[in-house]
Amino acid sequence: MAGGNRTIAVQPIGHVEGGRIVPEDDGWDASRAVIALDTERFTPASLRGLDEFSHVEVVFVFDQVAEAEVTTGARRPRGRTDWPEVGIFAQRGRNRPNRLGVSTCRLVSVRGLRLEVQGLDAVHGTPVLDVKPVMRGFLPRGALREPAWAAEIMARYWND
Repeated sequence: MAGGNRTIAVQPIGHVEGGRIVPEDDGWDASRAVIALDTERFTPASLRGLDEFSHVEVVFVFDQVAEAEVTTGARRPRGRTDWPEVGIFAQRGRNRPNRLGVSTCRLVSVRGLRLEVQGLDAVHGTPVLDVKPVMRGFLPRGALREPAWAAEIMARYWND
């Protein structure tokens, strides 16, 4: 079936504990949180070897975004009139059609079924769908290109 309106069911592997409670726009690098895996589905063997990596990519659900807040067209990032109106797929806002977030964060420690991370831009209670190690071979090849507004939006995203 090409494209279409298929429904894909996914089950969270765990959730975020600690860190921020409110999804503010900037200063995420100081945020430390724990990703607690589902003890009914996983054992510590699921995380064996992950502690050898410095960073992980975390796929999560923006579960606090109401259906009415979802955008499928274009909007100005953060509502700023000095930035161009761009399509939802040309930005990383939380009000996306499937409300999926992806964050690369520092892996502080792995203990049992708990991963302590720093710089995860998800709030306490957020459902986590997947965790993957960051491998140099999967990083972008060649130079990155981005518009000026995108660099400006990130200027304080990780730091206050």
